[in-house]
Amino acid sequence: MGRLAAILLAALLVAACGGSKTRIGKLDSSAVIVAFGDSLTFGTGAAPADSYPAALERRIGRKVVNAGVPGETSERGLERLPDVLEEVKPALLILCHGGNDFLQRLPDARAASNVREMIRLARAKGVPVVLLATPKPGLPPSVPAFYEEIAAELSVPFEDGVMRTVLVDNRLKSDMVHPNGAGYAQIAEAIEKVLKKSGAI
Repeated sequence: MGRLAAILLAALLVAACGGSKTRIGKLDSSAVIVAFGDSLTFGTGAAPADSYPAALERRIGRKVVNAGVPGETSERGLERLPDVLEEVKPALLILCHGGNDFLQRLPDARAASNVREMIRLARAKGVPVVLLATPKPGLPPSVPAFYEEIAAELSVPFEDGVMRTVLVDNRLKSDMVHPNGAGYAQIAEAIEKVLKKSGAI
């Protein structure tokens, strides 16, 4: 109970300040960032140049590798991540996973475990992580609590609101579960703010 209470308290403190206060070392201009996830990272619903990794690259002036795979569950992502980290050797990982778990109605606990392990895996290789929360489908979509709990537990900078904001606005969507170019641009802007707040840029 003590550990749970501590995590919940940390989560409340994170929520109160609008995101994690965790600092990331400033990325130099040659730093490579990996955006890792599923179709929301890949940019389904928009041209490749309008995906959020491409939009973010233009905004922050650093290379952002798009490592999104449409249809991928968090379990598959956990299996794939080591090879991506080894190949790219990024200075930062932006992690956005869980959406396909929700669509397939897999247990939230499994998605939470996989997201947590991806963060730990990256950190074990010296790669800091920014976490981007994905909402569960519904009327309206809702963001599972485990993202905030993991961010608090592992002191990870995170963005928990923009994906839901985009996916409840028909002007920013290409279909029921994917943004359009304008939606991805809004996501990139929100991530840029997290990077600035954490000191990464």
